[in-house]
Amino acid sequence: MGPEGIGELLTRLRDTSGMTHQRIADGINDRDGRATVTGKEVSRYLREKRIPSSRVRGYLSDLFGVELAILDRAAAVSRQRRGEPSSKTRIVEQAPTRRLLAADAAEAAEFARFLAGTNSSAAVLEGLHADVTRLARHYVSQPLAGLYGEIRTLRRATFALLEGRQRPSDTAELYLLAGRLCGLSAHVCLDAGDYDSAAAQSRTAWACADLVGHNGLRAWTRAAQSLIAFWNGSLRQAADLARAGQEFTAAGSIGARLAGLEARALAVAGDRDGAAAALATAQRRRESAADEDDFPGIFSFPLAKQCAYAGTTHLAIGGRRHVQAAITSAETAVRLYRSAEDADRSVGDLFAAHLDMARGHMKAGNVDGTEAMIGFVLDARPETRSASIARRLGEISGELDAPEFRDSTPVSHLRARLKEAAMAPAGPAVGREQQR
Repeated sequence: MGPEGIGELLTRLRDTSGMTHQRIADGINDRDGRATVTGKEVSRYLREKRIPSSRVRGYLSDLFGVELAILDRAAAVSRQRRGEPSSKTRIVEQAPTRRLLAADAAEAAEFARFLAGTNSSAAVLEGLHADVTRLARHYVSQPLAGLYGEIRTLRRATFALLEGRQRPSDTAELYLLAGRLCGLSAHVCLDAGDYDSAAAQSRTAWACADLVGHNGLRAWTRAAQSLIAFWNGSLRQAADLARAGQEFTAAGSIGARLAGLEARALAVAGDRDGAAAALATAQRRRESAADEDDFPGIFSFPLAKQCAYAGTTHLAIGGRRHVQAAITSAETAVRLYRSAEDADRSVGDLFAAHLDMARGHMKAGNVDGTEAMIGFVLDARPETRSASIARRLGEISGELDAPEFRDSTPVSHLRARLKEAAMAPAGPAVGREQQR
């Protein structure tokens, strides 16, 4: 008997599990967060009329509890049997979109990992590094539903590689990549409001960073854990974690990020003097940073994000001077993000800065300014709003219940919109697993 193709493998898994084709399709859709696969499509997979994509194979691996490498190997066998046309022929026939080209590139990278088995190679490490770099950058600006499946698949593939044998230098690089992928997964959970899962992912990211002694990833993971604690309501723990992260000397902007997180947590906790001191530290760390960040996107801390954090901190400190400073910081954040490249424009931080401006205008008695800033967030698609943004909207709604606003017709209308938005599901659909 020859090697097993994908159709034969899926037929065997179907028969063993007792699942119908529709139940298999539902399982794929649950994990993808989108109803894109039907029972008929599953039947095509079993008859090898279509080969399931790398993304779908990742979901099937989870659904049936089978190693992804086994599904990948079966898919490769089926492709060889079918004698699929070369990529050049496909380009002529299909006039491919960027999405199709990216899918083909992902399959090629996956095949390189398959050729390496459970061992690493220079090509595999280079491909994984490129994929993680791309995902880290795109995470801040693109819909999460389009990235989550790939983050999860790459994380599992990296874990599988680490179960094999590598040269020590390759092993260290794989641990770093695994740590960054767990860090991305932690942010997925954070944006969805699943703080326990976020904490679990961050602990694995820390274990990877600590195992290889990488101070940059250690410091970044402490920052992520500080964020998780902050949005989970543990303000003192958030400040302590941010302070602990500053013990690790690392290049780039991470020092400014940690001090900014400490300042925000202390301010919300009511420690005005400590918050002001941490704000000053963040500014000094920004000015003294000699090198650029070694990873982009979610692993970096641009000036725009620092200004967004500072705006929230000034608001929490309170008082006329700090309220005005909050408005100025938030305006600067918005201006910097709007002038950035699309891939570097953080949707979550833009929302946060607009809501800080709204609260600043509200504290200054400028209702029109408040309505305009909140409108920017409310007019956006609900799936672009993370759990933290939904919480901010709810807090502003509560503040607009104050006696001085109750007789205002515009505020009454705005309050109704805010309450409706706060009740809507926050964040994108990312399947069963789940701030800025």
